[in-house]
Amino acid sequence: MKYSCAWLSDYVDLPPTANELAARLTAAGFSVEHQETVGTDTVLDIEVTTNRVDAMCHFGLAREVATLYDRPLRSPAASLTEDPEPTAGAITLHLDHPDGARYAARIIRGVTVAPSPAWLVERLAALGLRSINNVVDVTNYVLWELGQPLHAFDLATLGGATIRVRRARAGEELVTLDGQKRALDPDVLVIADAERPIGLAGVMGGLETEVTATTRDVLLESAHFNPKAVRRGARKLGMHTDASHRFERGADPGACAAALDRAAHLLQELAGGRVLAGVADARFVPEQSWLLHGTLDLARLVRFLGVDVAAQQVECWLAGLGFELTPAGEGRYTVTVPTWRYYDCHPLRPSGEVWEADLFEEVARLHGLDAIPSTLPRLVGAEPPASVAVRRRRVVKSYLAASGFAEAINFAFHDPESAQALPCLRPGSPPLALANPVSDRYSVMRRSLSVGLVENGRFNQRRGAGSVRLFEVGAVFVERPGERFPQEIETVGLIAGGVVGSPWQGGRSLDFHDVKGVLETLAERFGRRLEARPAVLPGLLEGATAELSLDGRSAGYLGRLAEEGSFALFLAELELEALGEPPAAQRVTTPSRYPAIEADLTLNHPLEVSWAQLEVAIREGASPLLVAFELKDRYQGPGLRPGTVNSTLSFRYVAEDRSLTQEEVNHNQEALAARLAETLGATRS
Repeated sequence: MKYSCAWLSDYVDLPPTANELAARLTAAGFSVEHQETVGTDTVLDIEVTTNRVDAMCHFGLAREVATLYDRPLRSPAASLTEDPEPTAGAITLHLDHPDGARYAARIIRGVTVAPSPAWLVERLAALGLRSINNVVDVTNYVLWELGQPLHAFDLATLGGATIRVRRARAGEELVTLDGQKRALDPDVLVIADAERPIGLAGVMGGLETEVTATTRDVLLESAHFNPKAVRRGARKLGMHTDASHRFERGADPGACAAALDRAAHLLQELAGGRVLAGVADARFVPEQSWLLHGTLDLARLVRFLGVDVAAQQVECWLAGLGFELTPAGEGRYTVTVPTWRYYDCHPLRPSGEVWEADLFEEVARLHGLDAIPSTLPRLVGAEPPASVAVRRRRVVKSYLAASGFAEAINFAFHDPESAQALPCLRPGSPPLALANPVSDRYSVMRRSLSVGLVENGRFNQRRGAGSVRLFEVGAVFVERPGERFPQEIETVGLIAGGVVGSPWQGGRSLDFHDVKGVLETLAERFGRRLEARPAVLPGLLEGATAELSLDGRSAGYLGRLAEEGSFALFLAELELEALGEPPAAQRVTTPSRYPAIEADLTLNHPLEVSWAQLEVAIREGASPLLVAFELKDRYQGPGLRPGTVNSTLSFRYVAEDRSLTQEEVNHNQEALAARLAETLGATRS
């Protein structure tokens, strides 16, 4: 919002430079975004927050400057020479709906509509406004001076000398000042005469009643409308004006008469004419209803700020902003809020009192937030322990980062097609559609982390990355029948592929077993055993895809993406809760001081017996002396019975208290081979 420094100086003495003023205003909550020189004037572009409608005008900002610098504030001249004829006798006002909270009007007869003087044209031009004529320019001037929107009607065009604030009727139309014909309905609040609508309340006037070169008698409107009603009507019609911008946010309900007096003063000076006596003023609610009250406790204020502020300084600052303070004893005050801060300070408390924190905020920003020292709050008691979910997440992220994976963070929603093209942990649950998606591309909640990770992997491939190793920890969302909110399941997803290491280092391609090994080691950190069984899943290559389980519980999947890129990508996802509670501390096992003995065993078994089944059977029947085993070789072909395969396994035995003999190892091998033959039909080969 633009402000002219020359205009501001009419009401308060400004500091020597615009830079100093800009810095002080920014520190007080009015961020100066830009400065511009217009002729001999400096125009400030200031970000005014939506709650501070009182400062969306020059006099309102001047009030802030006067308070910041403790300088006197000069009010605009509003002296009038009134004609004996009363305004109330020349116009009749009716408020038919409570959304028209107040409507005030003045009448000036015998005006001369002409071009505005140079000073007025220049003031408006500095803000980017075009001059129209002296009457209309005065209404715009007062808007930017006092923040109260005004409108001027050609009195001769009004039917029945009547103004009525009401809801539009179905089928009514109005041609607004911009020349557009607007179809109205009961959602729109209008200003009407005795015959038809003549203006959109708080938004724009009608073309048929505008002030023209032939206008002689003018009716000045200064009103207050329900902000929600103005917002609803403006949005319904797709309109936004300087007036609606203020009314939608809550203009000053007590400024109507003062703004009329100021405008009438300027019109009498610039356009001549006779100002009729008094103001016609209709109100739906009494003026007292716009006066808010609260209490201020200086001791609580000091505790809130963390710095000592003198009572006299607090009184000076708040009085400068228009708050009335009445001492109530023991460092307490009863505070009356000015009408121009009615919507900013409007209480939502059952007691109806203004929030004390709102008053604290005013003192804090005027004192200067930079002047309040930064201190850490004093903590009482010990920090509560982290939850199981938090500790589990930390262990997973730390381990994967140490394994060479970088963390990715993706949106929690994507498009429906991608959701169906890749695997997920709950395939039977339909994707949850968003009620208000930002686009079709992000219209359903994710059931899996796979969509985002695959996009990350392809993105890196397209930009020439030699390898990809990414992980993501996040929630996926699954519908719960009969429940209002979906179930959130925390999972970890991985994607990897490409060549790691340089040719000099003996670089090699990442494969299925690399990702599987990472997940197996992660499971071991939690005391769990990961099993992989062949599976067929959407988007993954058949024969290179596995379902993952932890201690027999289905927990995820792993596989190679069917769609090929510059190198193969392997995708995995695991439900974190299945990992259980993380270990309290890393355990270190001291290796035996005695030598180990290794022995091989070749088994012939049916082809459908998987490595996971062999592993389970070996662990269940192994001697305590067996510390490790692995698959050494696998053969299928001539010399074997159809449908069978030879698997050669290597076993490692060691004792903690002695050196083992070959006889002990052979005995254990024989017992293990007998158990495998009994449980899996595996015979020694």
